[in-house]
Amino acid sequence: MRVDVPKNPAGNKKDYQAERRVWTRNFFSPDAISKTATATAAGIAALCLLVAGCTKKVAEVEPVVSVQLEAAAVQPIHEMVTAQAVVFPLNQAALVPKISAPVKKFYVKRGDPVKQGQLLAELENSDLIASEIENRGMYDQAEAAYKTSTGMSLPEDTQKAEQDRQIAKQMLDAQQKVYDSRKSLLEQGALPRKELDVAAVALTQARNQYELADRHLKAVQSFGKQEALKSAQAQLGQAKGKYLGAQAQKSYSEIRSPINGVVTDRPLFPGEMAAAGTPLMTVMDLSQVIAKTHIAQTEAARLKVGAQATLTVPGETEAIPGKVTLVSPALDPNSTTVEVWIQTKNAGQKLKAGSSVTVNMLAQTVGDAIVIPAAALLTGTDGASTVMIAVEEKGEQHAEQRPVKVGIREGEKVQIVEGVKAGERVVTVGAFGLADKTKIQVVEPPKPGETKEKKDEP
Repeated sequence: MRVDVPKNPAGNKKDYQAERRVWTRNFFSPDAISKTATATAAGIAALCLLVAGCTKKVAEVEPVVSVQLEAAAVQPIHEMVTAQAVVFPLNQAALVPKISAPVKKFYVKRGDPVKQGQLLAELENSDLIASEIENRGMYDQAEAAYKTSTGMSLPEDTQKAEQDRQIAKQMLDAQQKVYDSRKSLLEQGALPRKELDVAAVALTQARNQYELADRHLKAVQSFGKQEALKSAQAQLGQAKGKYLGAQAQKSYSEIRSPINGVVTDRPLFPGEMAAAGTPLMTVMDLSQVIAKTHIAQTEAARLKVGAQATLTVPGETEAIPGKVTLVSPALDPNSTTVEVWIQTKNAGQKLKAGSSVTVNMLAQTVGDAIVIPAAALLTGTDGASTVMIAVEEKGEQHAEQRPVKVGIREGEKVQIVEGVKAGERVVTVGAFGLADKTKIQVVEPPKPGETKEKKDEP
């Protein structure tokens, strides 16, 4: 409905206001409003019919989605455990002096390779050298005294015992001659039996006296010699102990390397005081290194000592081969993780102690797994995994949603344990948001280096 608004007549303001009041009253009257509402409702209804008709026509056309496909293949797949690790030397030694003294001289500097037993530094040791010489003299003196004691003549009591034994021996020999002479005379009948018996008694007494003197001499010799040797040995041992102690003190002033390696730290300079218990320098064996990492208990349970591993330095593309040498049998009480060591050769010392690396450790290998690209795997809100399979029906291809059971993952590949057969094609590009049974159109992925050029329409 159209209503013309009255215009202002020129020069007649009073008549214009009156005419406008009449117009307003007629425009907002019930009849005018009813006619306006009817016309508006009719227009809206016509518009709804038009939209419904268009929607029905659009619904009649089935959508076609362009996707990329890849066939599920049977191939080996490896389960890898990846973690960040810190590099440590295979062996290291912090050389700590046992005495406090100024540094007399350094024979190596930081970065120099050293051998086991090599002299690296020397502390001031003039007093220690003098002490060693003094104790060496005392030791030589005690050694000479020991030799003299072992070779000297027997003491007086031993000499008296020897004389007693000699006298007893002479008496025994004399009585033996008397007895033998009287026995011969008795046999000739020139001597009575009584004289032979008296000679036999005297011979027995002389023999007993000799045996007693002989035992006494042996006892005196054994006791006297033993005590003399003990005294000489004690003095020699005491002198030797002092000498060895002085030698040890002097050796403490000589700092030698306990291992083969490289000097990585040397904080002092010649002339500065080296304090006992404070590291003077550090030597590391970097021919091989150990990467130490902490991983979850569930991942560590799948690792074994001897498993193959690789180490990757940040910024480097080449991986360094290694081997798992330790899977800790106990959890770290602070982080409840398991410590794992990976050992590798450090050719050219590319790996620096204390640096961070990425380690990939082989947990297991499946030789004949059904593998699809990880991009084809879809995860629902409930955590269930599905894939879209390309199915051909009546000459047309549709996407069929299928639940799957996932196994090992390796990079951009994933193992399918259940749900997909070898050779079936899965949607790798365009699967997100794709409804089940949707018609699809397969497009070839662009070749490496190929770009699509857009041309402007004329």
